[in-house]
Amino acid sequence: MLSSIYSYFNTEDNKQNDNQNNNIIEQTVFHSGISNGIIESVGNTPLIRIKSLSEATGCEIYGKAEFMNPGGSPKDRVAKEIILDGEKNGQLKIGSTIVEATAGSTGISLTMLGKSRGYNVQLFIPDNVSKEKVELLEMLGAETKIVPIVGMNNANHFMHCAYQRCLGDDMAFYANQFDNLSNFNAHYNGTAKEIWEQTKGDVDGFVAAAGTGGTVAGISSYLYEKNPNVANWLIDPPGSGLYSLVNTGVIFHPKDRLVVEKLGPRSFYEGVGVNKKTENFNKAKLHGAFSGTEQEGVDMAHYLLKHDGLFLGGSSALNCCGAVKLARKLGPGKTIVTVLCDSGHRYTSRLYSKSWLKDHNFQVSDLSNLNFVK
Repeated sequence: MLSSIYSYFNTEDNKQNDNQNNNIIEQTVFHSGISNGIIESVGNTPLIRIKSLSEATGCEIYGKAEFMNPGGSPKDRVAKEIILDGEKNGQLKIGSTIVEATAGSTGISLTMLGKSRGYNVQLFIPDNVSKEKVELLEMLGAETKIVPIVGMNNANHFMHCAYQRCLGDDMAFYANQFDNLSNFNAHYNGTAKEIWEQTKGDVDGFVAAAGTGGTVAGISSYLYEKNPNVANWLIDPPGSGLYSLVNTGVIFHPKDRLVVEKLGPRSFYEGVGVNKKTENFNKAKLHGAFSGTEQEGVDMAHYLLKHDGLFLGGSSALNCCGAVKLARKLGPGKTIVTVLCDSGHRYTSRLYSKSWLKDHNFQVSDLSNLNFVK
């Protein structure tokens, strides 16, 4: 019986299938051996072919699975770089407290990696962040301070609060993810290089949303240096000024502040959309920008869950909307890469909650096609 089974699986057709399966396995093994602590397990994430989007657009659309980092997002790379650079230059030392303004994911990464290095962590968080993230941060051991949403020019803005906390305290280390170029370097030297190697340099386009700008800037700069013909694009949510900045050179003024400031606790696009040109974003090499709506994000999140089994957060869904828009612009036969930032587990009370969607006048569209992407 066993020899018959072996003979069946050893036919030419099945040898071909085995080879295909081996190729899949080769592409998805992203860590091997032993890592010396959690900080060494960051990065080297898989690049996933998103089947439904690829087949619908005629392009190869890949998502960099950053949700598979130990802290569940690309912010692990940023936190690692910031912490190691802080130690190297003597700003982080025994007894230090890492202080940051964050919409959640960076805080999770700084807390996990910071605790692993023996540091205290204090976070200033806008009051629109999902309860799942806040509860997780507190469970991980961070001291959290929830700050009401106010304008960027207000001294009580959560970013200014974090900065002011560090003034005059030699043991306080301000991570400053928005303007600390360790953020850019983490993606330029890590994420982008991995994408180039995983695609063997066969990339026609890259698209992602931006908050601090580190991911978009690091990846777009690296790809531009490797091949200036790669089309690097931004996808920007409502309320953000970056769409205007990229396409016209001017950021919209106060009426289009941070998306979470404009839409309040309704917004699920946490961590992306800003009305500020950061030091990190300043290094981006972009050819243009798309705008994305909240409804597109809602629909894309549910579309990917239904068709690909991908359970993703709002910014990941927005990025995939951007990938479809870029595929339509470039035409069939192109290879497009985006970033799958975090999973849907942190958004169950909003993006995947029927009652929340209903209360905020969202209705999931027809998911049989991509007509919901405008």
